[in-house]
Amino acid sequence: MTTKHTPLLILGSGPAGYTAAIYAARSLITPVLISGTQPGGQLTQTGDIENFPGFPEKISGMELMDRMRQQAENLGTLMIDETAITADLSQNPFVITLDSGDVYTCDALIIATGASAKWLNLPNEQPLRGFGVSACATCDGFFYRNKKVAVVGGGNTAVEEALYLANLASEVYLIHRRDELRSEKVMQERVKTHPKIRIIWDTVVEDYIGDKNKGGLTGLKLKNTKTAKESELAVDGCFIAIGYAPNTELFRGQLELNEDGFIITDKANLHTSVKGLFAAGDVQELFYRQAITAAAGGCRAALEAEKYLSALKK
Repeated sequence: MTTKHTPLLILGSGPAGYTAAIYAARSLITPVLISGTQPGGQLTQTGDIENFPGFPEKISGMELMDRMRQQAENLGTLMIDETAITADLSQNPFVITLDSGDVYTCDALIIATGASAKWLNLPNEQPLRGFGVSACATCDGFFYRNKKVAVVGGGNTAVEEALYLANLASEVYLIHRRDELRSEKVMQERVKTHPKIRIIWDTVVEDYIGDKNKGGLTGLKLKNTKTAKESELAVDGCFIAIGYAPNTELFRGQLELNEDGFIITDKANLHTSVKGLFAAGDVQELFYRQAITAAAGGCRAALEAEKYLSALKK
């Protein structure tokens, strides 16, 4: 076990974390970035991205994150591919312990730990996770080539998953509890007009049908939210896309969080309730949750952290 000190530590390696590292490195801070359990964050699970400025021919989420990481490294960021397991924010320097046992202390900290997929928490969900039930189409979609699959949700994530799976599966059912999608209009049109996608409105999944020891998922138990009519749908795979929960357990009780667990920050400068600590990206973003807004947040957090560190020196 070793203990090292850095002026600025960044937790998280999505668009917010990498952008914060890029801007901090350009300020000659030489930041340390802890990548976490999923280097590159949620975006590495996204297929083609066509709304990130500068890429008119689209770019995959994995490639975009790889480029951001390389850019941050080229500018001098020290990348540590480990996960923070404890954080002591009661004192400054802050103390962060990694899964290897190494400890980092820092004068300023940027939290960009993102969010993780939410689940339905149904009785048969945990046993069938990995056996027909998934939260990542780009991770597991390949296993359902020419098979019937369902996607649960109605936002951008659900629509993107459905469109991606339509390239692989024979049929895609998009199950939404309301009678209107919440995704971008252009994405809605693509789903509604796709010959392989059928939207099942006003419906929730009550449970999964199947046994992991007998071939895995075979179907879904459904219920109409307006009529209460119950039915079953035969599918080989089900992808849950109902949103994300912020990865803030490490900081609970030490930072001001809202009722959903998102870090509360000053809208102007992304300061948290702890002096010297900033947050950016999906860990504090309540509305837009886009790669470009996460990157913008990382930029702002880094610039504010640089101001804070400069004031400390003076």
